[in-house]
Amino acid sequence: MSQSLTTAHNAKRMYRFDLTQRLVARLRNDEAVIGGIGNSNFDLWSAGHRAQNFYMLGSMGLAIPIALGVALAQPRRKVFALEGDGSLLMQLGCLSTVAALAPKNLAILVFDNGVYQITGGQPTPASGGTDYAAIARACGLPGAVWAADEADFERLVQHCLETDGPHFIGLKLDDQPPVSQTERDPAQIRDRFMRGMGAKKSKLPG
Repeated sequence: MSQSLTTAHNAKRMYRFDLTQRLVARLRNDEAVIGGIGNSNFDLWSAGHRAQNFYMLGSMGLAIPIALGVALAQPRRKVFALEGDGSLLMQLGCLSTVAALAPKNLAILVFDNGVYQITGGQPTPASGGTDYAAIARACGLPGAVWAADEADFERLVQHCLETDGPHFIGLKLDDQPPVSQTERDPAQIRDRFMRGMGAKKSKLPG
């Protein structure tokens, strides 16, 4: 059995910004990264701004569906979805959709701190012990795992980059806040990402 097939309570609690930095540092081929609302995209912005990053604003639960659409539209491009646990609870059915469509280029990273951190730290309904990797496996993603620690996370990311998916990595988080906040300019975020995907030629600053 893989070291990463660990239960949620055995996974080390890690720092979201550090994990996001480790992910971005391994991207070499214009991989797309979709940051979910709030802290998931705040730390993505801070970890390494790229035209291939999409910073989602105000659409709770839609990071995985958006990433799925990008993965289906551009099957030769690796796509990472960064989603919070509270946001995933809003759209659990998307895991079954991902399993049914089975895009080989999609990787889902779920940041689980057990709270709605951006709105005051209220516990999520699943904070008592819901195992998101087990849910993903039950939805049809048999390789879904928890990262045991930072080294295991880096190994799993490399596995996502080198092998066919879809992949699912659960990440238990500590309670540290994001480093900064994303610049909130929806039109520029959209335009920049479309150019990063090669879908638009117009140029806006940044």
